[in-house]
Amino acid sequence: METVVLSTVKHHAAIVGSTASHRDNGSDGTRSARVRWPDEAATQAFAEALARQPALRNTFIALQGTLGAGKTTLVRHLLRALGVQGRIKSPTYAVVEPHEVPGLQIWHFDFYRFNDPREWEDAGFRDIFASPGLKLAEWPDQAGGMLPTPDLVIAIEPTGDTAREATLSAGTDAGMALVRAVAA
Repeated sequence: METVVLSTVKHHAAIVGSTASHRDNGSDGTRSARVRWPDEAATQAFAEALARQPALRNTFIALQGTLGAGKTTLVRHLLRALGVQGRIKSPTYAVVEPHEVPGLQIWHFDFYRFNDPREWEDAGFRDIFASPGLKLAEWPDQAGGMLPTPDLVIAIEPTGDTAREATLSAGTDAGMALVRAVAA
């Protein structure tokens, strides 16, 4: 079960009994929210809800958190929910793992070991980020400013053995649509 933490925005009444919080950065809508996943099943349910959103198809999602925070776990659940079959490998050493499901190209990046900005051009990452499809990036700060503005940032914090809290922050209109849809 997922607990959503929402704050009151000027156009929404408080939800009785909710500990959810949304931040509104103007009249354009909700730009951030905080969600709580008490266990991996809640993380999976969140990923499944995210996968059902049409706005996800051409977005860039940056995943932040410490080692073991649950970034790769969230990505695996999201990829499964999108229909990816077979083994889903972490791209820690390869930097990127491509996936394809009918009608959707997906790239899962892990920039943890990325340390040379020249790799960006040599590997063709600029072309990937300019193309249609879903891009998921763990450790985006390691890319040294080469990445475009993420549509959505998901910052995950462990709060116990299996519990996690995630802050969802929208960087674009598509990101705002995702925040509103999955944190409602």
